[in-house]
Amino acid sequence: MTVAATQRARRVDDLAARIAELGPWFHNIELGGVWTAPDHFLGNYPHFKFERFAHALPDDLTGKTVLDIGCNAGFYSMEMAKRGADRVVGIDSDPRYLAQARLAAETLGFSDRIELRQLDVYDVGALGERFDVVVFMGVLYHLRHPLLALDLIHEHAAGDLMVFQTLQRGSQDVIDVPQDHPFYEQGTLKPPTYFDEPGYPKMHFIEHQYAHDWTNWWAPNRACTEAMLRASGFNIINVVEDEDGIYICRRGDFPYRDWGNQGAVYPARGK
Repeated sequence: MTVAATQRARRVDDLAARIAELGPWFHNIELGGVWTAPDHFLGNYPHFKFERFAHALPDDLTGKTVLDIGCNAGFYSMEMAKRGADRVVGIDSDPRYLAQARLAAETLGFSDRIELRQLDVYDVGALGERFDVVVFMGVLYHLRHPLLALDLIHEHAAGDLMVFQTLQRGSQDVIDVPQDHPFYEQGTLKPPTYFDEPGYPKMHFIEHQYAHDWTNWWAPNRACTEAMLRASGFNIINVVEDEDGIYICRRGDFPYRDWGNQGAVYPARGK
């Protein structure tokens, strides 16, 4: 083996050791010839998921800023940087995930454009800026207060586009519901029957664990996901995959704001 080959092998071994030290990894990312989670129970995750909606995003993000909420090891942050985003901010509440993301950014040469901060979604107001693209993938169902999170993103962080994904369970049907729900079915003293329709917006609450994960609190049906997005002021411009709950949204007007509704938007937290 040549000296150069020996040095390359040593670098790969050193990188593999750093990757193992920060494990386990939930994002499978190739770093210098080493995969971070080659035996992931979901397969090549989240690459296979990204392939489903990558075409729906702008190919060129030059001059754009991106916020990656719940960035984990930074897969989506790296993908946005690859598309030329001038600045990507990845936030997560888990310091180990952020350490993984720092190693990934360093190895892939994106350290100068990716900023990583330990914040949760309820603290987005502390960033003090809006972003051209918000990535909010695979986070909603882990939150105790999901509608609050959407309200805060709309109020404090979203500038234009939001890429959104959530776990969905139940019916994929979506029924039309009245703009103003009557208290009783017309001519009766019974509540309207459409509440029992599979396509009525429903948020399933998971009291204990889902797939051995105690942080999986919610599983909306499709109608509920779309209703929550609209109720927080996001216009759905592309349903990339309804079964897996992948949506491209654009920030719009907050509903009923003229009536004084501000949503569940707590003031931005100071430093």
